[in-house]
Amino acid sequence: MTRHALLLSVALAAPALPALAEVPRVLADTPVTAALVQQVMGELGQPEALLAAGSDPHHYQLRPSQARSLQDADLLVWVGPALTPWLERPAAGLAARGAALALLEQPGTQLRDFAGGDEHEHEHEHEHEHEHEHEDHAGHHGHDHGDDGHHHSGLDPHAWLDPYNAATWVQGIAAALSQRDPDHAETYAANASKAAAEIAALDGALKAQLAPVQGKRFVVFHDAYGYFTDHYGLQPAIAVSLGDASTPSAARLKTIRDQIAAEGAACAFPEANHDPRLIAAVTEGSATRAGAALDPEGSTAEPGAALYATLLRGMAAALADCLGQE
Repeated sequence: MTRHALLLSVALAAPALPALAEVPRVLADTPVTAALVQQVMGELGQPEALLAAGSDPHHYQLRPSQARSLQDADLLVWVGPALTPWLERPAAGLAARGAALALLEQPGTQLRDFAGGDEHEHEHEHEHEHEHEHEDHAGHHGHDHGDDGHHHSGLDPHAWLDPYNAATWVQGIAAALSQRDPDHAETYAANASKAAAEIAALDGALKAQLAPVQGKRFVVFHDAYGYFTDHYGLQPAIAVSLGDASTPSAARLKTIRDQIAAEGAACAFPEANHDPRLIAAVTEGSATRAGAALDPEGSTAEPGAALYATLLRGMAAALADCLGQE
C-alpha cells in the first residue's frame, strides 16, 4: 500500500469529530454593557461596543459599518430605548428573530423614575424596600432633557449604577447566549454565576466605604446618579443639569447656587466628557469642595470585563475621598 493510500485509509477509519459550535457574534450598546457581556462570554468570544469612547449615549449616530454589523449580529445586548433611542429601530428588527436583549426589561430589574416622575414599585423586593407606585414602562422611549425640571420625568435608564441590577443582568445575558449557543450553555452559566458573586463582593466593600458619608449633600453635573445614591443610602445628588445633553439656563444655575448655600453641599463633582466650568460656576464663592470627575458610563475606563468594577470603584472612591473630609 502506498503512503498516500495508507494515510487515506487511516483518515477514513478515524471517528468523525463533532463540529465546534460557533460562538454568537454579540454587539453591545455601551462599554458598560459590553463589560457585563464579556464577563459572561469569558474566553469564548468578545462583544463589540457600538458607542465610541466619550460619546453621548442618548444622541449617538451609527456609522455605516456599525449598521451593517447590526444586520449580521447574532445578538444585540442593550440597556433599552430610554438610554439609546438611536438603537430602537435596529433593535426592533433584531427582536423579530429573537436577537435583541433589552436589559431594562429583564425580570428582576429594579427600576426608578427621575425625580418628579411617577414612581415604580420594584418587580422584586429590593433590600432598601423602596415603596413606590408601580407604573408600566412600555412605550417609554427616552426622557425629556428639559432644563428647568418641569418635564424631566419618566424612567431613569442609568440602572447599571445599582449593582443589584448588574448581577441580575449577567444571568439574563447568559440565558440569551445559551439559547443561541447551547453547546456552551454550561460555560455561560458558570461565568454568570462567578460574575454575580464578584459584583456582590464588590458591593459589600463599597457599602462599607460609603457608609461614613451617607448624610453628606453633594453636587453633580447631571441627573444620573439616583440608582447609586438609592442603593448606597446616600443623599440625593444636586444636579446642575437635568439632562446630560442640555445646557442649564441662568435661572437654573441661580436655583442650584441657592440650593447649595441652603443645604451646605460638601462637595461638587464634575463629570467625564463634560465641561467642568458649570460645576465651578455654581460653587464659586461657597465652601463646597471640588471632587474628582465622575464617570457613570465608564467612558474613560479601559474596555473589557473589568470595566464595570472599575466604574463603581472610581465613583465610590471619588465620593468617599471628598465627602469624608472634615
